[in-house]
Formats: sequence, structure tokens, C-alpha cells
Amino acid sequence: MKKTTIAVLGVGLIGGSIALSMRRDPAIRVVGFDVRQDRLDKALTLGVIHAGTTDLQTAVREANIIFLAAPVEQIFTTLRRLSEVELQPDVIVTDVGSTKAKIVREALKVIPPHVTFIGGHPMAGSHKSGVEAASDRLLENAYYVLTPDANTPDHLVNRLIQVLSLTRAKVVQMDPETHDQVVGAVSHFPHILASALVNLVAGYDGDNAWHARLAAGGFRDITRIASSNPRMWRDVLLQNREPLLKIAKDWTKALEDVMELVEAGDAERIEQFFQTARDFREGLPERKAGALPPLYDLYIDIPDHPGEIGRITTLLGAKQINIINLQIRETREDIYGALRITFQSQAELEKGEELLRYFDYNVYRRT
Repeated sequence: MKKTTIAVLGVGLIGGSIALSMRRDPAIRVVGFDVRQDRLDKALTLGVIHAGTTDLQTAVREANIIFLAAPVEQIFTTLRRLSEVELQPDVIVTDVGSTKAKIVREALKVIPPHVTFIGGHPMAGSHKSGVEAASDRLLENAYYVLTPDANTPDHLVNRLIQVLSLTRAKVVQMDPETHDQVVGAVSHFPHILASALVNLVAGYDGDNAWHARLAAGGFRDITRIASSNPRMWRDVLLQNREPLLKIAKDWTKALEDVMELVEAGDAERIEQFFQTARDFREGLPERKAGALPPLYDLYIDIPDHPGEIGRITTLLGAKQINIINLQIRETREDIYGALRITFQSQAELEKGEELLRYFDYNVYRRT
């Protein structure tokens, strides 16, 4: 039986995870492309791809489906390069960019008529980067948005959806403009707010260093996304400019409204402001992949005894429970400290929680 060839252009975290998912089907051959040979070598060593090349024509010549798994700005360059190489007559080209309207418009302008472009956005990620962090489970249960053009034949969209079923993601469809508005509100704009708040506190800290000292703990939690890649987010904001400018106006109005309540001393409506937000947030899907990567954090109260952290990690390691980060919270004033453990997945978190409760540790999750 003839194999389906899938080309993944960019073998980082997302591209590598898609490639690993595709390899679940023995009838699929995955060819990786990257401008750096060392990345391809690593992907080959880890078994992420079947073959790799730094030559674009070689990567796509036999491809039936092509994934553009590069940062947003590089996707535009790659689309133009694809218009200059030989492609299969029935090839589907799709991308993984977190903005869609401008990418789709550019693709429809430069891609040859015999090539079908379907915009895509897998809404999952990780705090790690690179192909070494790729996983065939990264996209599992995450939303995978497709933004096909209105003229795209249904059978081609269904063909891509069938292939994407190997990722075990929840594939949904919407128009590019709707995607950019929704993702702008629930992902892009929160990154702006987090970074703006951190920069504000950093400015205050220049006059009073207690800002940085007391910012540990909760402040780090609510601003964690401010640690994202600056160059990547520069490009995302520039590509999604119009929706973000509208959201910023709405946000400014919302902030002004609540501060007017504060100025007026309107206790009842201030409480209602927080109650409305709380009610909506508590109705959101819990511990499911969305626009922002979830955190699998467990908090543990531990006495300030030598070797206590080592004992906890030894218990987890003995049961082969994977953790990706440890942090000691320094804002406690009693004899107990708070240890935060970040697990690799929801399943690992639940196993760790059960184990530590068995050994009488006081553990809790932050909702």
C-alpha cells in the first residue's frame, strides 16, 4: 500500500508533536524540514521523523500534506517559497500559526491554484521548547482550529480532519476573523496585560525593592505568561493588530468603569464586579487544554526540616512520576513552607497527589 507522505516544516515543539502523532499510523511517512541540520539530527535521533532535510524541495516534493510549523512571521516567508517549488497536484498545505486572517489571505494570494491551503491553529503548548520537548500527547484533548476558505471543497477539509484525528485533538472550524478575535481576547491580550503589569511593578521596584520581594508567589502565578518568548509575541501582536486594538479599547473602558466605582465608594457594585467575574470563571472548563497552556501544579505544606524536599522527590521518583519544576514559596510566616511541584501532565499530578496524601502530606491545588 502506498504511504501518505507528510512534510513538517519546522521540527520544534509543535511540529515535532504533530510528527510524533502522525507516526501512530504506519501508513504515514513523516519528512522533516528545518534550516538547521542539528535540529533535524536531534529529531531523527529521538524518532520524531522518518527523514530530514534542509532542502525545501526535497522535503515537499512527494508530500500529500504539508504542515508549516514555524513562528508566525516565518510562515509568510515559507508560503512564498512554496510557490516556487514543485508540489503534488492534490497537496494540502496547512499551518500552525496563532493568528489566521493575514496568513490565510497571504496563502490564497501566493499558493498555486492546484494547491489547497487550510489555516490551522493547535491550541496547546508547553513551558519547554524545542523538539526534545515534543510529545505525541501534547495536542490530546486540545482544541485544534481550522479556518478553511469558503471555497475549499468539503472532502479536502475532511481529509485533513481525518489526519488530525491522530493527534487526538478536538478539531473545530471557524472563519479566520472570528478566530483572531476570540484568541486575541483569551490568549494574546492576556499576554499584554501580564507583561504590562510586570513592567509596572518593575518600575515601582526601582524606588522600593519590597515590590520584587513580595511579588513572589501569587504575583508570579498570575503573570507567568509574561515569561513567554518576546520575539514571538512581538510578531503575534503585529499580525493580530486590529482585533487587539479593539479589545484594548474595551479593556480600557472596563477598567475605567470599575475605578469609577472605587472612586465613588460603591461597595455593592464593586462586589458585584468581582462576583460576575468569579461566576464566569468558575463555569470555565477545568484542567482542559485551551488557548493558554494549563499548569499541573500541586502545593504541599512541608515543615522546615533538612531533607524534606529530597524525601518528597524520592517518593515521586520511586513511582516514576514525572515532575518538570519545583519552587519553594517564600511568603509564609509560620514554621511551614509551601512547595509547589509542577507535573508533566494531569495524570502525573493525580498520581503524585494520591501518593503524597498517603504519606500524610497536606497537599492542595490552586483553582
